[in-house]
Amino acid sequence: MRFRRPPQSTIDQVHISREGESAIIEYADAAFGVVNFKLGPEIDTLTDREILEMFNAVIAAQEASIADPANRPIEIPKGRPQIEWLDDFQQWFARGDVLKCEVSDNENGDLVVYIDDKELDAEAFLQLIRPFAGWGMRITFMDGSQIHDEPAVIVRDPDDDN
Repeated sequence: MRFRRPPQSTIDQVHISREGESAIIEYADAAFGVVNFKLGPEIDTLTDREILEMFNAVIAAQEASIADPANRPIEIPKGRPQIEWLDDFQQWFARGDVLKCEVSDNENGDLVVYIDDKELDAEAFLQLIRPFAGWGMRITFMDGSQIHDEPAVIVRDPDDDN
């Protein structure tokens, strides 16, 4: 089940429990998933209302950021690396918010995604986009020679005539 993005809430709309240094926020409405809100050692000094106020402040900041027209996706310029390897995490990391890539398969028929001439298998690609969980993405398929150009798309249902 895919959960909706958590909204700002009132204390009667959630149940808050504690697990170590995290507050576990459960919504009465099952459309929202459980949130693990890491606070640190100060959690022991906070009431449920204070925890919810802090969480609502995070939600408000996210909503403001999303609404701000200055926060547009960042695309790495052609010729500069779009991804980098992080030794600490043993995985690739996206440097921007736009990934220009080519999709292929290997001799076994397994998915291969090329980004910056780096070959990522399906698992590595999914790990690369995992930090964007909760966000949307738009995939546009085009000839590999055109991936650096913003496409002019045609909006229509292919089942419609013309």
